Amino acid sequence: MTGWKALAPGVPVDLSALPLDQDHEAVPDGQLGSPGTTTAARPLGSAAGLDEAGVWEMSVGVMTDTEADELFLVVAGEGTVEFLDPDLPAAELRPGTLMRLAQGMQTRWTVRRPLRKLYLA
Repeated sequence: MTGWKALAPGVPVDLSALPLDQDHEAVPDGQLGSPGTTTAARPLGSAAGLDEAGVWEMSVGVMTDTEADELFLVVAGEGTVEFLDPDLPAAELRPGTLMRLAQGMQTRWTVRRPLRKLYLA
């Protein structure tokens, strides 16, 4: 079994300690806002009609991104997401922050402490 079905029913998972399937990789040049920023992810599989679910992590740094339609919950770290398009107020990110992003949003992520989130897309 792979993905989320490999998780034992009724057994809690500490997402802040979950190992990622890959090492952190440099953010592509077109997205990079500060040297040395990296990200990594661990897909958890699809469930309940979702195309994708997983854990995403970003190192301390800055990057821009074009978002997918996604719901996420921050489980560790600290940062800010700014909305470049549409023009919305910046949002502070910390453990417990739940947020939805819409397809095509243009964002800038500033991470002060390595940020880890559970995402559903």
